[in-house]
Amino acid sequence: MAFRASTAKPARRSVHNVALYGESGEQPAWADLVHIERIPERSSLFDWEIDLHFHDALIQVLYVTQGGGEAFIDEVRWSLAPPCLIVVPARSVHGFSFHSDVDGPVITAAQKPLESLAATAAPELLAHIHRPVVLRVDPASRHAQALMPLFEAIDRESQVHTAGRVAAGMSLLVALFVQVARIGEVALSAAESARSRRAAQIEHFRALLDARFRLREPTQRYADELGITLGQLTRLCRDVLGMSTQDAVNARVVHEAQRELVYSSLSIKQVAAELGFEDEAYFGRFFKKHTGHRPTEFREMARRQLAAR
Repeated sequence: MAFRASTAKPARRSVHNVALYGESGEQPAWADLVHIERIPERSSLFDWEIDLHFHDALIQVLYVTQGGGEAFIDEVRWSLAPPCLIVVPARSVHGFSFHSDVDGPVITAAQKPLESLAATAAPELLAHIHRPVVLRVDPASRHAQALMPLFEAIDRESQVHTAGRVAAGMSLLVALFVQVARIGEVALSAAESARSRRAAQIEHFRALLDARFRLREPTQRYADELGITLGQLTRLCRDVLGMSTQDAVNARVVHEAQRELVYSSLSIKQVAAELGFEDEAYFGRFFKKHTGHRPTEFREMARRQLAAR
């Protein structure tokens, strides 16, 4: 899945255009086209803090296999927990705050040649090349198992100074982005599945409310019926309905009380009993707390408004 990101910004400093962090950005082109090293090789030189910078024509792919930290990409803060992939396209302003035990490979490559090759071989990869992202990697997935062999193959090619080195390196990088795309699709599918599951759960909760709100049951009973914890139900209600579980139950009771008061001839005591209140006075206090009116006041006001229409 994609990691949750926030828009909290690190302290803003001057942002430099560099080739590799800590080196001059004056080179007109990336000489080797594909460069690979371990994350600690460079970050350890700067006490694991990489200030905001960007690469004018270079894309980076980091595979954090150990440690973690935070990434700041285009003013978005990402939490890093291994294993995860980080894609930083050209001209994306980024920085890192790594834990001292961080490890994993990082690839820096010329983006234009990669785009050209991808446009011919797999145009659908271009969106993944252009989008900054941090992706959680499931170590047990077949896509994850394909990652490290590709990084290792790219490393071997980077050390071979013979004909075809650049073509092989770029081709392997395209193959790596195939895995990035597949992991991204799994993350999207998982997110859609989670949204679908949450939608089903909230509909079930609403159905339970309609059937049982008169029983005045504790919210734990609703969670038990849904097969989730009360904490999970509370988070679900807050995320989807914008209120706590208890507030959702109370809102349903108030809605029914208002309907009964306006459209039925039941006495206040009878309405209270219908809604599961044993004490009419307690029902009156409950109703006023949530509407600002006593039941009799609300009934008179609502019926006057209906008569005036």
